[in-house]
Amino acid sequence: MKKIITSYWFNIVSWAVTALIVASLLASAFWYVNNPLAVAPAAPKAAPETLQAIPTSSAINISLFQLPAIQRNLTLKTIIPTRPRYDVIKHTVQRGDAISLIAKEFNIKPDTLLFSNYDVLEDSPDSLQPGQELNIPPTDGLLYKWQDGDTLDKIAAQYKTKLDDILHWPGNNIDLTDPIIKIGQLIMLPGATRESRAQVIQTAGGGGGSTGCPGSGNVGRGFFGWPAANHFLSGNDYSAGHPGIDIAVSEGENIYASDSGVVIMAQGGWNYGYGNVIEINHGKGFVTLYAHLSAILVGKCDNVGAGQVIGSAGNTGNSFGTHLHFEIRLNGTHVNPWDYLP
Repeated sequence: MKKIITSYWFNIVSWAVTALIVASLLASAFWYVNNPLAVAPAAPKAAPETLQAIPTSSAINISLFQLPAIQRNLTLKTIIPTRPRYDVIKHTVQRGDAISLIAKEFNIKPDTLLFSNYDVLEDSPDSLQPGQELNIPPTDGLLYKWQDGDTLDKIAAQYKTKLDDILHWPGNNIDLTDPIIKIGQLIMLPGATRESRAQVIQTAGGGGGSTGCPGSGNVGRGFFGWPAANHFLSGNDYSAGHPGIDIAVSEGENIYASDSGVVIMAQGGWNYGYGNVIEINHGKGFVTLYAHLSAILVGKCDNVGAGQVIGSAGNTGNSFGTHLHFEIRLNGTHVNPWDYLP
């Protein structure tokens, strides 16, 4: 009986110990899964050759801002809606202004600006003076002052635009049920155009055929060189309202014949605002013109060669600021000098 009891307790103790061992193993496995790095063996360290003092925090002296960090470029993206302008605004001319520069600033064509200010400029870009007040149209076309007897159909046809474009332009504020426009009212004619009313000096001898001088004279090469040392503009570019280019020059600077030919005009004075002016016939229908000179160094019927000095730069005639107004005409008609200059 005693052996049976002993065996009974032995079995109980054995199972209890076994259960404890199993529970310990399970607990260890669970801890290892959740803390894998804690049991990773440390790498062996080589014994230091000399013992060094452990640095203090003050000796290290590393700022948080000096620690490596991931940097990101900050990009600001602001969307500003572009709103169309419908009203006419005023611009006071400043020293250094030019029709082409003002037009570029307000994103309109030079002819739009020039032809919309006839009362001030009379279609002459050289009439621009500091202190003048110009109307700046909101879009390309013509700013027109309504006259007695005008009708919408008549004006649309005269200035080559569409009636509907005039009626529906928001800035005109026309009542479509009763489209009445008051005399003196400024009306925008979108896309409209007209011929320049500025007076221009005529080609001497007509269309550029005969020189009107004895003998055959020099004939050009058929291509043109720059008439000044500078090859850039100081103001107005070529356009319908400005039949030449204004080349940057200094007072008294040499002006050269753009090609060989015969001088058909060498004339001082006002000359429709051109001031002292020279014209050269190059043959083949081509004539070049040089305006606003301070001095003329050739005479009518003189033969000149390409690149020969013919005058000095100036500011005569209807000119504000020294520049060379240079034109090329073919059979009496203005052509764009940019199409012929190198």
